[in-house]
Amino acid sequence: MATNAVTPPASSKSQDVVQATYRKIQTTGAGFVGSEGSPRPLPKSLDAFLCLLLEDLKDGNSVTILQSNESLTTLEAARMLGVSRTYLLGLLEKKEIPYYLVGTHRRILARGLLAYRANRDIGRRRILDDLARAEFEEGLYDRLPNGTHKKQ
Repeated sequence: MATNAVTPPASSKSQDVVQATYRKIQTTGAGFVGSEGSPRPLPKSLDAFLCLLLEDLKDGNSVTILQSNESLTTLEAARMLGVSRTYLLGLLEKKEIPYYLVGTHRRILARGLLAYRANRDIGRRRILDDLARAEFEEGLYDRLPNGTHKKQ
């Protein structure tokens, strides 16, 4: 399972392949070949999805494709969130992320983990926006570490 925390950057050769594939889908109207050998066009939603996927890969981002009902181990979930397993267990105990037990092992549904991550990221963005706004209003936004302001 690939995540930003553990996936090494793509090689330049891999990025070249991704860019070439992206260009082909964009310019040639890519399609499927059915089992009987006849060509069929990609549905518009799949075409858009593949273009977004390839664009992320082209930009050097890692991509993970999960089914929403896929079960993750605590280690996999912690890696996806970029936190320690111990920290994740604390989130589970506080019931911030739903989980179920398989014997004595905790399992987390991908949809629950992704919902938690989206809410966490929205909260973080809101806090950063509020901080930047407050610093701007106080005239601190353009201040340098030595107390002077940037010259315009």
